Amino acid sequence: MYYRIMVPVNLEHTEKLEKALAISVDIAKLYKAELYVVSITSGAPGKVAHNFAEFTQKLEDFAAEQTKLRGIKFSAKAVISPDPAVDADDALKATAENLDVDLVIMASHVPGFLEYFYASRAGYLASHATISVFVVR
Repeated sequence: MYYRIMVPVNLEHTEKLEKALAISVDIAKLYKAELYVVSITSGAPGKVAHNFAEFTQKLEDFAAEQTKLRGIKFSAKAVISPDPAVDADDALKATAENLDVDLVIMASHVPGFLEYFYASRAGYLASHATISVFVVR
């Protein structure tokens, strides 16, 4: 049923990804699907990395660590954006289309006051993508 699964990750908050990663592994094993961890960054130095090449390497290291830990292959896809705070929603949607995934499994926070005015990344993707989006809290 599912052939390619995308799991957006924020390398600043990997400790909050456990549920989404565990579910993605379970579903990937069930359907023998490919798994992709995807992360958006700018080209400017940030908390995670000094440049895009270093960021890409850290995402690939994260994917390799998850592969070893969970017994299923994770591929990494780093995406550069001029302003991830503004562009992340559209960049995730475009990356899902470019990778030809048929399921996105995405961690999300518990909605709060701001979600009455602004959609969360997961909420935006679920509302605007043509593929299935599984939001994990």
